[in-house]
Amino acid sequence: MMAAMPAFEALSRRGFIAGACSASVAAAQSRAVLFHVNPQKRLARIPADFLGLGYEVSSVSENGVSESGLLSAGNRPYVQMVRRLSGEGVIRIGGNTSDYARWSPDGPAVSSPKATVVDAQGVRALGTFLRATGWSLIWGFNLGRGSAEQAAEEAVAVAQSAGDRLLAFEIGNEPDLFPGVHRPGNYSYTDYFAEYQRFKRAIRARLPKAPFAGPDVIVHADWLEQFASTEAADLKLFTYHYYAEGPPDNASSTIETLLKPSPILPGLLARLEAASRAARVPYRICEANSCFGGGKPGVSDTMAAALWGLDFLFTLAQAGAGGVNMETGVNHLGFLSYYSPIGLDSGHKFIATPLYYGMLAFSQASAGHLVGGSLDAAGLNVTGYAVDSDHGEVWLTLINKEAARDVQIRAACPGIATARVTRLSAPSLSSKEGVRLSESAETVRVTGGELEIALPAASAALLRLR
Repeated sequence: MMAAMPAFEALSRRGFIAGACSASVAAAQSRAVLFHVNPQKRLARIPADFLGLGYEVSSVSENGVSESGLLSAGNRPYVQMVRRLSGEGVIRIGGNTSDYARWSPDGPAVSSPKATVVDAQGVRALGTFLRATGWSLIWGFNLGRGSAEQAAEEAVAVAQSAGDRLLAFEIGNEPDLFPGVHRPGNYSYTDYFAEYQRFKRAIRARLPKAPFAGPDVIVHADWLEQFASTEAADLKLFTYHYYAEGPPDNASSTIETLLKPSPILPGLLARLEAASRAARVPYRICEANSCFGGGKPGVSDTMAAALWGLDFLFTLAQAGAGGVNMETGVNHLGFLSYYSPIGLDSGHKFIATPLYYGMLAFSQASAGHLVGGSLDAAGLNVTGYAVDSDHGEVWLTLINKEAARDVQIRAACPGIATARVTRLSAPSLSSKEGVRLSESAETVRVTGGELEIALPAASAALLRLR
């Protein structure tokens, strides 16, 4: 993993000159990518709380052991890293461990894949974390092995702790995978919905204004569509899960396949967006990452994951998503996931992993409205996005997912006169260390609203245009 996260690092003069020279040589051998931006064509606004992190409920139980547990205001280094990602975001507590977890107000708290015990102290500490970060909460209940009565009691404690930071409750984690695990093989959407209603009634009996989200599925988009047709009037969010690859031992789960355009994602997002628009309820990918099962070492913890994450976040924003929760921390198998945006070094200090830098790049370049644009990638694995920011600027995000091919970007954006560049870079796609997000000292000439910039292989650039 990387060393402790530095502040944004300015390139040294010698390093910049060397990089500029090598970029110039590569430029002669690179292919031109054309990006035409129409800042007058405003599209969807990217919500301020778009970014999120997702945790197994077992992570909350760590709070019950110490006042400075993982998700506690007392964990100041972690709070600072979360706040640096966004001043407003969403924490989602759930995961596979939630359908084995037990609520016991007096504890003792236990953090375990299939025997987690959540206590009142841990939930109170979570409330301090929410207030310290400014983030909101989605909390999931145990539908797999729990009771509606237990969920109602737990809901009261969570609501009291979270206060106005409570965004929504979820009932069950990935219930479309319950058949053969928590339920008989013939378990259907109809069965799930009946149970959902029973749990909701029990919670509403204690908390009449309790907000809900769902159905929190991962395979059956039709469950979400059916849910939308009946629950839209009583929902804060539709929720869905997505992992680009997996399982980790699958030979096809590689950097190369991670960075290829997904054959599944466009169609899935089109269905989710259609259901969301028809119901007038936002949808959120509330659990997501590169490779399910805790991620794959050499893939999920590399620069490739940073570029994938940055591109994935903008892809969701373009598809009208209300946000995404990148899964992080100790997973349902009991180990720290390779895909975690916030990891640990050998001294057990929190560090930014490559994916964190991809999320941070998105945070910088996404405060505003997406605007129209067309990109001719010349057959290369290059993507581009444009945002009209709230500060009267246009941000271009350019991502080169080619392993060894540099490109020249020619961008046209009417009305701009200056450009400043921040680069997301690393030695290679497979790099686990040396990932940097830093403002560059380079000068980009803008003439008549057009500019040209080199984009090395395995890197991204954020252009702040004025």
